[in-house]
Amino acid sequence: MKTVAIIGGGFCGTLTAVNLARLSTDTLRVILVNNQYPLGRGVAYGTLRPEHLLNVVARNMSAFPDLPSHFVDWLRNRADFAEIPPADLREQFVPRRVYGDYLQDLLFWHAHPLAGPGRVQIDSIDDEVLDVAPAGRGAQLVLKGGDTFQADRVVLATGNLAPHNLIPPGPVRAHPAYCASPWREWYEKRPDSREDVLLVGTGLTMIDVFLTLHTAGWGGTIYAVSRTGLLPLPHFKGSDDPLFPPDDVETLGLHPLVALMEEHCARLRADGRNPAMVVDKLRPFTQRIWRNFSVADKQEFSRHFRTRWNVVRHRIPPAVAMQIETARKEGRLHILKGRLGEIRGDGHRIQVTIDPGDGQPSHELVVGLLVNCTGPRESLNDEPTTLFRKLFERGLVRPDELDMGIEVTPDFAVVDNQGRPSDFLLAIGPLLKGTLWETTAVPELRAQAHQVAKALLADDQRHQPDWAQETPANLVEYYI
Repeated sequence: MKTVAIIGGGFCGTLTAVNLARLSTDTLRVILVNNQYPLGRGVAYGTLRPEHLLNVVARNMSAFPDLPSHFVDWLRNRADFAEIPPADLREQFVPRRVYGDYLQDLLFWHAHPLAGPGRVQIDSIDDEVLDVAPAGRGAQLVLKGGDTFQADRVVLATGNLAPHNLIPPGPVRAHPAYCASPWREWYEKRPDSREDVLLVGTGLTMIDVFLTLHTAGWGGTIYAVSRTGLLPLPHFKGSDDPLFPPDDVETLGLHPLVALMEEHCARLRADGRNPAMVVDKLRPFTQRIWRNFSVADKQEFSRHFRTRWNVVRHRIPPAVAMQIETARKEGRLHILKGRLGEIRGDGHRIQVTIDPGDGQPSHELVVGLLVNCTGPRESLNDEPTTLFRKLFERGLVRPDELDMGIEVTPDFAVVDNQGRPSDFLLAIGPLLKGTLWETTAVPELRAQAHQVAKALLADDQRHQPDWAQETPANLVEYYI
């Protein structure tokens, strides 16, 4: 019986296992190796906080590309959603912990079918994979706990990397008021609620931490700082727009595309409509646009446009945006634009200098909690995990052309340091950011999990010459 090992038990790993169980016509063993976060939930859906909502409406959150209403149908069978009219339920921003329940349900019932053992046996191991070494026609996996096992195929579904550490090694990094990752027990480190707090980063991660502090009735002032001081925009009610995009949008290149987007944004503003519709209308084409960009285009986009893109593309529920705005008006939340300067311990607090630039005077803050909310880092060469250090040393992987992840082929086979597609190693999810750009949200990841499962089952016939369509052509984030 063939064995597939999946490294990572979050969304990507879980859905790859579930799709293997759904699609396989032969006997198969799947081993999910999960570390740190709850199996099936991962980082994103491991939160148990009710204030942490999905940033995408329920209608776009099915786990399966071929069953688009699956999540909404699942919600209808829960007592807490049963009385919501179907049309309203489709537009709900559901708590992320509920979505985690959904994923764990899917994994449980595919691993333990009611009819008894199925063709596919799904096992899980709670451990960390330290090494993957070629062995025969497959690989041997080495676990931190000391065990090893063999697999015919291995899927890297490791998810997002931890944020860059803000503080160099030394006493301040170990200060009890500093939290290097917002995903690892920062709430347990919180000081007295009258203390001020500094959140470094003003994106979606900061929103999560703010919401938790806000829900807890935090009495101190909450500061959030980033180089731009820009916050994610709220979702909105839009309208159909047949004038955008044009048929050749995938091949325009960066500068013509930017000019075209600016032209249509101006048109929408003049019509009294939200120009963010332009970014939404590009969603089904974004991966192909990115792949057609030259390396120079991708580098320029990353330097000059990615922040503006992210602010518009990764939006938040309107109710959350209202809480942010109210807290700012009441002086409980201050958004600062600038760069971190000196960071030093000050007793049980931390003193931080923030340089706003443009000759403006620095801000000096003394806070009881400093949380790194800068979001996941991208380069695997920067502080690599033990697993990826070993993979690089063995020459089994190589960085993509932007060093945002690793290089893969259109059928998700990992490319080694000689440019050869691996016969046993595949990758999925945020590891593909440099290749696909749009590879962190459910509509794209569910398609990847489905395609990776099909590639694994096709085995020697799996090599395909070009990328499959990943984002549904009718996907619209805003509602009409």
